[in-house]
Amino acid sequence: MRKRVAVIGGGIAGLAAAVRLGDLTPPGTEIIVYEQGGVLGGKLRTGELGGRPVERGAESFLTAGPDGAESAVVTLARHLGLGDALVHPAAVPAALAIGGRLTPVPGGTLVGVPGDLTKLGDVAHVAGADRDEGHPLLAAGDDIAVGELVRARYGDEVVDRLVDPMLGGVYAGRADRLSLEVTMPQLAATARVEHTLQAAVRAAQAARTRAAGPIFTAVDGGMSRLVAAAAAASGARISLGLPVRDLSRTAHGWRLLLGPVPAPQTDDVDAVVLAVPAKPASRLLAGISAEAAEVIGRLDYASVALAAIALPPGTPLPELSGFLVPPSEGTLVKAATFVTRKWPHLGGESGAVIVRASLGRHGEEDRLQLADEDLLLRARRELGDLIGGELPPPVASWIQRWGGGLPQYTPGHHDRVAFARQQLPAGLALAGAAFDGVGIPACVVSGERAAEDVSKSLEE
Repeated sequence: MRKRVAVIGGGIAGLAAAVRLGDLTPPGTEIIVYEQGGVLGGKLRTGELGGRPVERGAESFLTAGPDGAESAVVTLARHLGLGDALVHPAAVPAALAIGGRLTPVPGGTLVGVPGDLTKLGDVAHVAGADRDEGHPLLAAGDDIAVGELVRARYGDEVVDRLVDPMLGGVYAGRADRLSLEVTMPQLAATARVEHTLQAAVRAAQAARTRAAGPIFTAVDGGMSRLVAAAAAASGARISLGLPVRDLSRTAHGWRLLLGPVPAPQTDDVDAVVLAVPAKPASRLLAGISAEAAEVIGRLDYASVALAAIALPPGTPLPELSGFLVPPSEGTLVKAATFVTRKWPHLGGESGAVIVRASLGRHGEEDRLQLADEDLLLRARRELGDLIGGELPPPVASWIQRWGGGLPQYTPGHHDRVAFARQQLPAGLALAGAAFDGVGIPACVVSGERAAEDVSKSLEE
């Protein structure tokens, strides 16, 4: 009898699950991807500005995985026939905005945590005592906030000026609240072996540098190309604009309640991959496991916005790929990318000069409550102040808002997710950023593992 599998959520985790299900399940298995929005891809979405593709979400992904081999996204892209479309940023340095001035990011750091204290210069002064106390920094299985560990060993300035802006650029969160295990898994692993933070950073860096080549990779033509290729390769039936409102068990599988309340529909399937954010996942799990639903529903999120600005050709910018801004600077802009300089495949700066700014951090949602026009004006003014000269009026621009877009992983997150997963019956698996990390590689791995889990249940 033909099996049917539902993937709830059409972001990259859900699509990676669908591709993996297509590879693992027997021919004839029906895979359905339910995405309540009008488009696939979640926070992978390519826009256009100044005649060039400009990302409205994540612009790149790590080339290598934690083990130094190629990351799961690179492997997926090759599987999808996009190997020749993988591109890398130019070798242009980035900076930190400190005291209203742009200062080069010191070399030898791991997500802002220094491995070589001699390279910090005047960016930050080490005030902690990173002594060998005769035991590893972390006990097996323990987790800790990144800021707590680094402040104790290196002092406040390293956290405030280096680690916070680095983590803020990815998670829009603060180092004092973010889990080391989730946000910096390589450092968490070496901290369970090494006795000093400097030794742990260097060990983590050594593992990462086993992979030759650039750290970051993107897709020529944009991330939406990866999304489309995954959807096509999965062979799944794609259902857009039809929300899943309830999930319940049946004698032989699962029943999905779909669509608007006045006109409900149902679909019966043999297995489910749940690849949606924490709040909708919690609602759908409430009737299956109250314990899992409660744990998952606690996850908090940060809201951010992206401002993309196309400036007149020839607009001068610093010789940088972009810069990060520590929260202590007080700006709404937390990061900026000089897109046409960073990504040579876009054709350089012969046309419009494109800058993309990331706005807002966790707890700053009220600061984003401006009209798009006012938010753009604020972004342009702050960018000019940080760069050191007023920017000319843009020839084109857009704002992309991601309300509740970035999960905030507090210490112990992995243990809480593991507990939630243990409460779920076979044939139902969780996937996505809410559970396994915001990076695109983490989402792909999460989706593929969920697919492997539910495919095993189909064999029983």
